[in-house]
Amino acid sequence: MCGFVGCIRNKENIDLGNIIESMNMLIEHRGPDDEGYYADGNVSLGFRRLSIIALESGHQPLSYENERYWIVFNGEIYNYLELRDELLQLGYEFTTESDTEVVVGLYSVYKEEVVSRLRGMFSFLIWDKHLKILFGARDPFGIKPFYYSEQEDITYFASEEKSILATNEIRKDLHRESLHHYLSFQYVPEPATMITSIKKLPSGHYFTKKAGKQLEIKSYWKPSFPIKISEENKLITEIQNVLRDSVSKHMISDVPVGSFLSGGIDSSFIVALAKEIHPKIKTFTVGFANEGFSEVDVANETAYALNVENHSYIITPDEFMKELPNIIYHMDDPLADPAAIPLYFVSREARKQVTVVLSGEGADELFGGYNIYREPHSLRIFNGLPMFLKQILLKLSKIIPDGVKGKSFLERGTTPLEDRYIGNAKIFEQLEKERLLVNVANLFDYQKVTNPIYQLSSEYDPITTMQNVDIHTWLRGDILLKADRMTMAHSLELRVPFLDKEVFKIASSIHPSYKVTDTTTKYILRKAAEGIVPHHVLNRKKLGFPVPIRHWLKDEMYDWAKNIIQTSDTEHIFNKQEVLNLLEEHCQNKKDNSRKIWTVIVFILWYQMFVEQTSKQSDELKIKETVLLGV
Repeated sequence: MCGFVGCIRNKENIDLGNIIESMNMLIEHRGPDDEGYYADGNVSLGFRRLSIIALESGHQPLSYENERYWIVFNGEIYNYLELRDELLQLGYEFTTESDTEVVVGLYSVYKEEVVSRLRGMFSFLIWDKHLKILFGARDPFGIKPFYYSEQEDITYFASEEKSILATNEIRKDLHRESLHHYLSFQYVPEPATMITSIKKLPSGHYFTKKAGKQLEIKSYWKPSFPIKISEENKLITEIQNVLRDSVSKHMISDVPVGSFLSGGIDSSFIVALAKEIHPKIKTFTVGFANEGFSEVDVANETAYALNVENHSYIITPDEFMKELPNIIYHMDDPLADPAAIPLYFVSREARKQVTVVLSGEGADELFGGYNIYREPHSLRIFNGLPMFLKQILLKLSKIIPDGVKGKSFLERGTTPLEDRYIGNAKIFEQLEKERLLVNVANLFDYQKVTNPIYQLSSEYDPITTMQNVDIHTWLRGDILLKADRMTMAHSLELRVPFLDKEVFKIASSIHPSYKVTDTTTKYILRKAAEGIVPHHVLNRKKLGFPVPIRHWLKDEMYDWAKNIIQTSDTEHIFNKQEVLNLLEEHCQNKKDNSRKIWTVIVFILWYQMFVEQTSKQSDELKIKETVLLGV
């Protein structure tokens, strides 16, 4: 696992000074074991390496075919041995045993079609020195990050946004549309970032860039769901087999491999399958002292039943607040999912003993794991109602006072799915944003993000449609972003066996009746786990890594939160009194405004750090900040 930076100049030999080295320094945490550089008239590349496979040939940038091609590669390719043998049979030669050389070798043969042949997680750049073409790509699910900024004479690329900011050529203008979407989704949806001039290469896309020409971006993969009716026992066997194969491939490493373990079925299934391969695998769990906000006891029970080690840690409010600047720094863009915090701490604890961890991300999106996916079942009563009656009931629901039983049920049942579901998080409604924001001349509707996905989902049932929305938005923008950043903050490689192209082939064909029932979620995955995971896990509602933000904002974090809101220089962005009203309303137990307050606080802290650059940080962050400032 590693990180890269780079640029392509429209004109040769533009003097960059030591900017590539400065960009590369900012991602040292992604690869503390090695660094490397390459430059010619048009292109400069930098690379950081975290050693996973004990090969001397892991140094990058790596060249191929008499230095015609140069590659910097971040990720792991799990079918590279098969691909290597295929190329060897075609007469191609290799000087290393690395998956990186296989990728660039494949590109020399298949060009942009290389991406469709890879099984794994990846983002990479390949420079063809003869044709002067730069090619880059990102894996289908967006497991590995990829940022770029196209300027007039030069285009920058990096594994993290902060590296591009280090060039000092990038204006730190706030992207207003991204702010609006962030307040709805709690993250910035692809391909935008919170900085206007920096973008993400979308998941499942590649680009070509020729010196002097504009970047050309193309999609090579989109999730599709060719649903078919399967016999239950056959489907169970297929799921067990494909997950065993995926876990086995994800465990290839010459360094210690561990696994995160919560109290739910996803991580327990991964650990149980991993133990079949590596009986001594270590597991890691964190929790909070607040009752109902810790799965440490359940994780310990699961580890005991599986006969594996479990290392747990309890997070306190004080260290939570102390580490928050580090967390926001590593996130690059604001991400208001409180689950990022326990991920940061469990990654820190895991890195003390292992270099690679497995995790259960993606199971909910692929197998129908979120409780919200049961909503179409609960709202079936409305399906047969004529449209005029639904419209009358919807108007009625609007005039019923908040808090009256049945109001929400009536409103949801008479509102079309595309008008009510934007993914797993919906923080501020449009009217709430009008009160919160100072400048609402342009109020960007969240449906600008979701409508194209609903158009792609027009032939799907409601449950599959919701899954497709989450794979395009929530999974990429929240789940995988925080997973990558919080592990990489501690130089820990995260691997996600559920998000494997072969696993997706099976999961995408599952009929919705096998995903969600009236009584449970992930029905078929739970059936596949029977006899493999401990019985107490099978039908237990997963907490994940819950965070007691709701309680802390009333007590330990109240003064801290109020001070941040009052002293921030964000009067031109937020109506501060509205935010303070939300805080007071929350503390008086009138409403649970914790997620709304947290979304604003995270943005304020991000804004201080990356735009104003006035936040109080640790010594390490101040050192890095001098690079951002160009001091």
